[in-house]
Amino acid sequence: MKPKDRIIVALDVAHVDEARALIAQLGDSVGVYKIGLELLFAGGLTLAHELVGDGRRVFLDAKLLDIEATVERATAAIARTGATFLTVHATDRKTLDAAVRGRGDSKLKLLGVTVLTNLDRADLSQQGIEMPPLALVQERARLAQDAGLDGIVASGKEAAALRERLRNFLIVTPGIRLEGADTHDQTRVVTPKIAIVAGADYVVIGRPITRADDPRAAAEAIAAEIAGAMR
Repeated sequence: MKPKDRIIVALDVAHVDEARALIAQLGDSVGVYKIGLELLFAGGLTLAHELVGDGRRVFLDAKLLDIEATVERATAAIARTGATFLTVHATDRKTLDAAVRGRGDSKLKLLGVTVLTNLDRADLSQQGIEMPPLALVQERARLAQDAGLDGIVASGKEAAALRERLRNFLIVTPGIRLEGADTHDQTRVVTPKIAIVAGADYVVIGRPITRADDPRAAAEAIAAEIAGAMR
């Protein structure tokens, strides 16, 4: 992949018109456009169809987690949009197996969400989970791979340890911040360069691009940083 193709830009905006304006600015400077929950419920599926129709790759960040029949049918519906990626919580095999069945023979790539990047060990303890984040991420990655998913979503803090164990399995890393930038609501963050060096295939980037004065220039600068990491 070209460096720019490793950039998944998060369209974390409230309205489709805002997303369309960003897409018009960014054009082909990024590889994938991610539509998350906020935008999904504000016309995001219509936008997904538009992007696919324009030949762009779409990441639907739905983070599915429900009973098997619901996950299976939802995955099948999302596969029909032509999206490239879909996220599913990698908490158990029932959920993951249902998503695999729902995908069928489509080209939709399924990504298992391991541990959200805003969570630390104390947060996990509140959920009744006493495993440290790395151990939990590794366990959920194993579940996802065994179920037949295409990859996982995991922070750059765990990417290197995961890459040692995982071959031919995508690692998508969110929680990306530029050197010295505010981490906002994220806890386990890394720079684009650190993520790629650690073994991530894709980086998910929102505010550093979408809130920049010149989003395209910001995306191109990050692509250059990724290119340096790939040498």
